[in-house]
Amino acid sequence: MTTSPASPASLPVVQLRVPTDEDARAWHGVFDDPDVMEFLGGPAELSLYEEFTARQRLHDARLGYCLWTLLDAEGAVIGFTGAQPWPQEEWGPVGEIEIGWRLARSAWGQGYAYAAALATLDRLREAGVPHVVAMIHTRNTRSVAVAERLGMDLAEEFITPGGNPGRRYELSLAPE
Repeated sequence: MTTSPASPASLPVVQLRVPTDEDARAWHGVFDDPDVMEFLGGPAELSLYEEFTARQRLHDARLGYCLWTLLDAEGAVIGFTGAQPWPQEEWGPVGEIEIGWRLARSAWGQGYAYAAALATLDRLREAGVPHVVAMIHTRNTRSVAVAERLGMDLAEEFITPGGNPGRRYELSLAPE
């Protein structure tokens, strides 16, 4: 388990861990909210999270990073944050590493996504990842704000195959 690096006092303490079998149920519970899933096609079945957490364990074993389970200071599951290879083969930044975050509505607006994304970037640098992308629905202002706060640059605006407007943000992780 990794905790957030030394950070300003205004950021919450976060913990990141490789997703467990139990986390599939926890993710299903915290994401079973139409507001949380507004830009992601709506709430999903438990079986999707069972497959998703299993895939993240494989990513961590093979690559040293994944979409980690995000826990607050008390150890409660509040979502996930991390990175994975872009999962689509038909469109998007095929071959790129995508950073992402998804939080329970109760955790919104408290700095968790930003604090956990900073910890993720540190882990990705350690793993030798040269740059990351973030694919964000144009109307998802919370995620856009996190990407911009991380210093990510808007690289492209696009329309998904499903007809949704999106933005691709990029960030170099090379030392300056």
